[in-house]
Formats: sequence, C-alpha cells, structure tokens
Amino acid sequence: MTVRIILVGTTHPGNIGAAARAMKNMGLTDLVLVRPRSFPHDDATARASGAEDVLDAARVVDSLEEALRDCSYVAGASARSRTIGWPAMAPRDCAKRLLEESRHGQVAVVFGPENSGLKNEDIDRCHTLLTIPTSPGFSSLNLAMAVQVICYELRMAQMGEADDDYTSDVPPATGEELEHFYVHLEEVLTAGGFLDPENPRLLMRRLRRLFVRAKPDQNEINILRGMLAALDPSAGDEASK
Repeated sequence: MTVRIILVGTTHPGNIGAAARAMKNMGLTDLVLVRPRSFPHDDATARASGAEDVLDAARVVDSLEEALRDCSYVAGASARSRTIGWPAMAPRDCAKRLLEESRHGQVAVVFGPENSGLKNEDIDRCHTLLTIPTSPGFSSLNLAMAVQVICYELRMAQMGEADDDYTSDVPPATGEELEHFYVHLEEVLTAGGFLDPENPRLLMRRLRRLFVRAKPDQNEINILRGMLAALDPSAGDEASK
C-alpha cells in the first residue's frame, strides 16, 4: 500500500514508535518525520515493538514542503474547526479516496504535533481534512491512536478493493434468469407456508434486494434453482399423481 504517513513536529518519541507499530500492523511502511523533537530515541524503538524496520527506514526532513514534494493528494488530520472552511472527510471515506488517488500518484496523510495539531499553513498544502469523530465530551485522541485509526481504515478499504476485483469466468445471471428464480422462489416459499400468498410483496422485495447485492452468476442461479426444486413441498405431490 503506497500511502505515506507524515508526522510533523512530534514532541514525544514514544508516539513515533507507536505510530510505526500501527503502520506495520496494517501493512504501511512509508514514514516521514518533519522536525521531530527527538529522533532516533530509545523510547521510539521501545514503543515500535517489532516495527523497528519502519523506524529505520523513516526519513527525517526539515519541512512539510519537502515531505510532500512528490505527493499528488494529501489529507491533513485535524480536530480543530478552521476559520476558513475546508473540505473534510471521515476516516472511512478518506481511506477510500486515498486508495483511489494512489493509482495516479503518491498520496499522504499528515499529522501535526500532539498539543497543537497542524498549522493553517500546513493545512494549505492539503486537499482535504481528515476528521476522526469522537465523543463531544472527550475529544482528545493520542497521536498514535489517530494514526492507527486511519491505517486500519486504509487496510479495510484495500481489502474491500480486493473483494471488488474478484472476477469469474461465469457470466452474471441475466435479468430474465433472475426473474425466473424469483418466481420459483415465491412459489416454493408459498407452498412451504413461509410466505403469505395474500401479502407477498414486502418479503419478496427484501429477498430481491438480498440477491441484487449478492450478484449471483449463472451457475449460482442454477444451484439455487436446483435447491428450490429439491425443497419444493409440492414436488412430491406432483410426482405421486
């Protein structure tokens, strides 16, 4: 996953190590540190706990401009409201957008110092704000925890893309095949007493939505039709006539 995590002005070296651990857990390795107060540091190594390779590969730079030099899309993590409105996204939507943009170039997520967050001039370099919804009564989120949230959402978005990329050699079921299946399904459910023949619409509509989401292919529809034929309570009556 080619998403860069950038930490600006981190004051506690332990947070750098914990962020590296969060990244490695979710398959990210590109860490850039902008003017960290103390790095390298034993506390960072201790908190990395197995992600020392991410720390060792981390780049330390003097400015956010340098960290973003090759980036074409940037999300800036911020919990503060801004005087000038800025596009903002929740972690799940932001993760999906970052993966989409990563197909065209380098992308990054920027986190500011623990106590103050990103400055307005840092936000000016971002395409969107990343805001993590928290309880109104307690919105203080540790830096490494914030990194963990977005890394997790990036991982989930990547896994979702892998599922979407699944392809089958078998063509999807046609509209006509689906309609025959729905008729067959309604007949069997009615014969079995599960479906009220006087009021079938609500249940059948929900079942239709279920199978629309499932996107069955032609083989799968044939399997389902075979199952319905085997379960049809009226089939035995017809065979005995």
